[in-house]
Amino acid sequence: MNAPKPTASEPNATDFTAPGRTPRKLHVVTHGCQMNVYDSARMADILRPLGYTTVDAPEGADMVIMNTCHIRERAEEKVFSALGRLRVMKEAQGGNMMIAVTGCVAQAEGEVLAKRAPYVDLVVGPQSYHRLPELIAAAHRKQGVVIDTEFPVDQKFDHLPDVAAPQGVVSYLSIQEGCDKFCSFCVVPYTRGAEASRPALSVLAEARRMVALGAREIALLGQNVNAYHGEGPDGAAWGLPRLLAEMAEINGLERLRYTTSHPNDMSDDLILAHRDNPKLLPFLHLPVQSGSDRILRAMNRKHDADHFRRMVDRLRAARADIAFSSDFIVGHPGETESDFQDTMRLVRETGFALAYSFTYSPRPGTPAAGLPQLADDVKTARLHELQAELRRQQDAFNAATVGLTTPVLFTGRGRYEGQIAGRSLWLQPVVVENPAELTGQIGTVKITRTNTNSIVGVLLTKEQIAA
Repeated sequence: MNAPKPTASEPNATDFTAPGRTPRKLHVVTHGCQMNVYDSARMADILRPLGYTTVDAPEGADMVIMNTCHIRERAEEKVFSALGRLRVMKEAQGGNMMIAVTGCVAQAEGEVLAKRAPYVDLVVGPQSYHRLPELIAAAHRKQGVVIDTEFPVDQKFDHLPDVAAPQGVVSYLSIQEGCDKFCSFCVVPYTRGAEASRPALSVLAEARRMVALGAREIALLGQNVNAYHGEGPDGAAWGLPRLLAEMAEINGLERLRYTTSHPNDMSDDLILAHRDNPKLLPFLHLPVQSGSDRILRAMNRKHDADHFRRMVDRLRAARADIAFSSDFIVGHPGETESDFQDTMRLVRETGFALAYSFTYSPRPGTPAAGLPQLADDVKTARLHELQAELRRQQDAFNAATVGLTTPVLFTGRGRYEGQIAGRSLWLQPVVVENPAELTGQIGTVKITRTNTNSIVGVLLTKEQIAA
């Protein structure tokens, strides 16, 4: 429902973007990748100067933003199901709740959303959320849904506020968006657009603000982050190694990492950065998707399995303690049992500290969606076999750290009284029995045992370290 037109006694009744108005409650729901988490935080930053304060629940909110993901199967139906619940809340508030759908489902299904859910006020693609203030104003003037799913020429990052809410000890910073790879299974090029990189000075300025707000580790984000080619101060393009080197000079920043990468963009300089940059963690997420050359061609990955193996070997030669995570899709159209066993062979040969695995699900508009699909029971059986091996490898990796003495970045209190929690160099959750408040500090921990989803250690004193 649109807000009523202003009356003479209340000239700004629908000006929800006017600074200084009565605070309004904003609830943001985030689905999908860490880039969506970053986008959600920045949307809240954009609306904060306009009187919106974030709340933990949608009930009673003046505005609800549903930031969506289009990667997994039935993403649209999950969105419509959630929107149905919001509709009930909106009606209970007499229509005085603005509902916005943002992100990749908004980009891909904007017109469908407007038709199936006319009670939604805003549909905003991931490249346009910096325009939220003016779109909110337009929604209050217009009958019907306001849709903005264009790919603007100017970068949204150029319009984001300099002041952002603190994310915490570990903060995430988007430096690149979009993808030019056009993998047959992936909708990202259609929802996020072509590859675009933020200027280096913009990234460095935001990184310094994050550190000033308490960040000690920054993860650089992008759909294809190792293809970063942002403009440098002299007008020449910087690659990711140069950007990481400059970020390593920021006082107070202790750790750096980046995700998600493509094997074809692991340049020689970037491999050497893992050897030479002391703040770059020995952990890399490098998706391979399949171990079958035939399926990799069908996926349009533009690399083969041996190329991935060579990248892993070169990275391990550059830094012996580096650990890997990866992504795998099983059941891509045309995958045979032999193809799947090629994937299992690559997994066993490589060894992963962590991995994410999924059955293939067709995304409308992608090349693979129109191909004959494998039976669900075949895909599920293969996924279970793959996940059992990946779980075995993760457990083995964690077990191999028992007895090691390693730096741990403490991120907050543990689940139980007297515990502190943190992350190892390889992003393992670490739990230490210690009553002190050490959030944001790095301590030396000796790993003593493993749990199902974490490792446990003892915080060493300076005397113990020196002994």
